[in-house]
Amino acid sequence: MTEDATRDGRLSRRAFGGGVLALGGAVMIGAVPGAAAAPGPGSGSGSGLPGEGAGSAFSAGSASSAPSAARRTTLRRGSARRAGLLAPHLDRLVTEAESFLAPSPTHPWYAGAVLLAGRGGTVALHRAIGSAVRYAAYDEKTDTGIELPPELRVPMTERTVFDLASVSKLFTSILAVQQIERGTLDLEARVTSYLPEFGGGGKQDVTVRQLLTHTSGFRSWIPLYREPTREGKLRLLWSEVPANPPGSTYLYSDLNLISLQLILEEITGLGLDVLLHDEITAPLGMHRTRFNPPLSWRPEIAATEDARPPWSGLDRGMVRGEVHDENAHSMGGVAGHAGIFSRAWDLAILARTLLNGGAYGRARVLSPASVELMFTDFNTAFPGDEHGLGFELYQHWYMGAMATPRTAGHTGFTGTSLVLDPTTDAFLIVLGNSVHPVRSWRSGSAPRVATANELARAVPVRPARDRTAPALPASLRRRKPPWFAGMASATTATLTLPRVTGAVRLECALWWDTEPGADPVVLETSGDGGATWRPVPFTTDGRTAHPTGTVGGWSGRIWHTVTAALPGADALLRWRYTTDQRYVGRGVYVDGLRLLDGAGHRVFDETRPADGARIEANGWARSAD
Repeated sequence: MTEDATRDGRLSRRAFGGGVLALGGAVMIGAVPGAAAAPGPGSGSGSGLPGEGAGSAFSAGSASSAPSAARRTTLRRGSARRAGLLAPHLDRLVTEAESFLAPSPTHPWYAGAVLLAGRGGTVALHRAIGSAVRYAAYDEKTDTGIELPPELRVPMTERTVFDLASVSKLFTSILAVQQIERGTLDLEARVTSYLPEFGGGGKQDVTVRQLLTHTSGFRSWIPLYREPTREGKLRLLWSEVPANPPGSTYLYSDLNLISLQLILEEITGLGLDVLLHDEITAPLGMHRTRFNPPLSWRPEIAATEDARPPWSGLDRGMVRGEVHDENAHSMGGVAGHAGIFSRAWDLAILARTLLNGGAYGRARVLSPASVELMFTDFNTAFPGDEHGLGFELYQHWYMGAMATPRTAGHTGFTGTSLVLDPTTDAFLIVLGNSVHPVRSWRSGSAPRVATANELARAVPVRPARDRTAPALPASLRRRKPPWFAGMASATTATLTLPRVTGAVRLECALWWDTEPGADPVVLETSGDGGATWRPVPFTTDGRTAHPTGTVGGWSGRIWHTVTAALPGADALLRWRYTTDQRYVGRGVYVDGLRLLDGAGHRVFDETRPADGARIEANGWARSAD
């Protein structure tokens, strides 16, 4: 079941994607057509460091966030402090998630969920909320769930196993990249070189890469379950006519990963379920991850939907322990696009493996170069639809403020999601049963965004005076915390300096990570007491000009020095941060504000208490983290 919103009339899941503003160096992985060079690191915070900003523009350089061949970090439970996270924001992550157990806005988004968040090798949060089984059925006449008596409901636990739905695609993609690494699968080969029958309907030019990046031209899905035999399903797939010419359009499709499954089974001679076990779950010790869970697992499995027509293609009643997706169910529960069951801890192992560069403890399932491929954007021709091999990249619509050009993840229709941020070495798993009792009750990805925002906020941003930025001028090493504009949607925050006679130049430090193309940060001036404002051009780090006085998007999550010539004497000056109604990034910080005269003397310096007290903060607040 695809989570693309075009199936139920809502706006596309990617309708609000924006362009990318990336800074830094590049990692080249051969001459791969359509792939973007991996952006620069951003923080250098790595595993267990106290916060972001270590890779500051003030320092001589920054460490790479590329997966390390030497890292074999394993997981352990620990405190937020041990993980380098801020405990209050992890508490708020749980509070935010719990709010969606209530009507949001009409029905609960899920009956329950398991939340897992960590950084480095520390799982700092593992919490179950709500119910794994709450409803006996769905009453379509009253649009209500028929609740089980309290004594018969099954509470969610940390061990609860979920139908991952489309998160399964990540496992199929990893299996494919393993074969690419071994030389048995060619990323740029035509699919017909492995499956000759695939070329029917004009698909003869589709490549393996296009399957992995959803640029093959396939439509989102077709009802394979209506064909009772495997042969009939294959005929539908072979004869399927592309909705778009291969490589011309991004369109998320289950058919891509079903086709990839068939390739893997052809070249290995093994079923996808066997490959999953032998190549991923057994080596990594993911003991509660598999297709077709046995009956003995059923008490630990979260229920999904009361599956009946017309909202479901099959009449199955309340589904629990069997795959929810109709096509996967008709394929015997083993499919490239859906069908894997897992629990949060197992997915955390997978997350840690990928952030380690393909290894976990003594096991290695991918090389660092292969992981880099999965985290490299191959869809530069389709801004807003950034995609690695199998992994989605930089998607604020469910990654929230964790989204960076390197952040990778995936969602599942049943209410599941996995987000990995190599920039901060953080990972977030939200497993919910959001189609319980019926799929129409869930809408959008609000719980995913809310929890991701809190985990992003839990990674501290250290002041520009932090010892990790030794090249920062002494005048900018502050006593008070920097100003933070917050992470609220649909707001405008202004930070206004007073009129200062003789001031001709502004200097300060600026840190920003905002939703690309949507949430601008603007330096403005007013000569009429604030009645009208116009932008002020400025330069960052002495080399990058911003002639419109505006920045936004991704800046590497590091501090930048700002210099700006003031357009007139005695003018007001302010920073303005405006957010739209949708998503936000990690936010904006300003530190070390000072105004200089023509001789370079400080005529205003916020580190001086009298000067700092004259700053007018509207929506901004001091923040030590």
